[in-house]
Amino acid sequence: MTATDRQTIAAVATAPGTGAVAIVRLSGGQALAIAKRLTGIDPVPRFAEICSFRDAAGRRIDRGLLLCFPGPHSYTGEDVVELHVHGGPVLCDWLMKTLNDFGARAAEPGEFTLRAFLNDKLDLTQAEAVADLVDSRSRRAARAALRSLSGRFSEEVATLQEGLTELRVILEAWLDFPDEELDPATRHELAGRLAAVQANLETLTAGATRGAALRDGLSVAIAGPPNAGKSSLLNRLAGYDAAIVTDIPGTTRDALRERLSLDGVPVDIVDTAGLRASADPVEREGVRRAQRELGRADHTLWLGDIREGLDAALSAASAELGADQPFTVILNKVDLSADAAGGIEHAGRTVIRLSALTGAGVELLIEHLKSLAGWSGEAPGTFSARRRHLDALERVREALERAGTHLPGALELAAEELRAAQTALSEITGELTSDDLLGEIFSSFCIGK
Repeated sequence: MTATDRQTIAAVATAPGTGAVAIVRLSGGQALAIAKRLTGIDPVPRFAEICSFRDAAGRRIDRGLLLCFPGPHSYTGEDVVELHVHGGPVLCDWLMKTLNDFGARAAEPGEFTLRAFLNDKLDLTQAEAVADLVDSRSRRAARAALRSLSGRFSEEVATLQEGLTELRVILEAWLDFPDEELDPATRHELAGRLAAVQANLETLTAGATRGAALRDGLSVAIAGPPNAGKSSLLNRLAGYDAAIVTDIPGTTRDALRERLSLDGVPVDIVDTAGLRASADPVEREGVRRAQRELGRADHTLWLGDIREGLDAALSAASAELGADQPFTVILNKVDLSADAAGGIEHAGRTVIRLSALTGAGVELLIEHLKSLAGWSGEAPGTFSARRRHLDALERVREALERAGTHLPGALELAAEELRAAQTALSEITGELTSDDLLGEIFSSFCIGK
């Protein structure tokens, strides 16, 4: 997919498989002509017409609805046609083959939305929000995606850009007179404006972090020795018996995955085999797979039996996971001890005492997982965001800090850092971007979107 390709494209926009109705979309300069050849009628803009669709040999494919949206007042900014047919795979394939015969090519993933971006119908954050809305795993995530799609994220970025532009205008005016020293009033004004921009950036970053948590969530592996209660904890978090639980060590052999929504925050949890040396080749394979999952996870929950003590659990976790793998120690089976459920900090690690059997302390674990994902509670106006947005905002923050250090005297360096901050912001909305980045972003979209 290239930014300069303007050939008419076509795709099935509804989900694959059999259904009551399927929608096939066309976009491009030949869309209306192809629709006329397919139906034998002149399409009326924004009017649903019942008509027959015929292939190149004149054979009727189906009878359905035809809608057309002439550019630039369409989703892509080009002429767009929608064909509503009965939802059979054979009909869709036949219709797509006919459209290909008439001059349209199959669209690539995200190509309709890419054209909307290239034709200034959407900026990049809005385009990404389209995919985020489709992929939403909770109502909170859907609401956040809708806010980004409506332009909330873009507006916040634009406000920051305006503040940076005003700063640069003042700086550039003084740079035009290098022999004059910056007077105290102007220096104070610049410092105040920079502080205001930094405060706005902090607010924007907090909202983006919450949005990224709703979109990306967290990948968690449950690990520990056999019979520590790993499968019981997975079942407790899932709310049903997802894993087999027995008193026999080594019951869990393969990694078991569950996709959960914890108060709207997506968390992918993997229950792994108990880690121990074993002569059983099947159990050894389970241990090998468990270790592989630990390397993939964002975070590990290390389960130990509270009756064996915290030091034993910490020692086992450190030996198995190493220094680089972030983990939380879970002391399970408080129902069999005199200890109460709760959380503490020990040697820089979070330790949570709970009972997977009774559920005591599990709410504390859920709050901990949400915090690890970056969720700090839904605030008014939370919008959808991605990791690349957070990375760009971090670069903006660093550039503004450097600008602040240069501001008292080295105005040229301060101005250059402000320019770097604006460049990073421009990458968020797509004002400055590369074809490689566009390809990476839109390739994750579904076909037909």
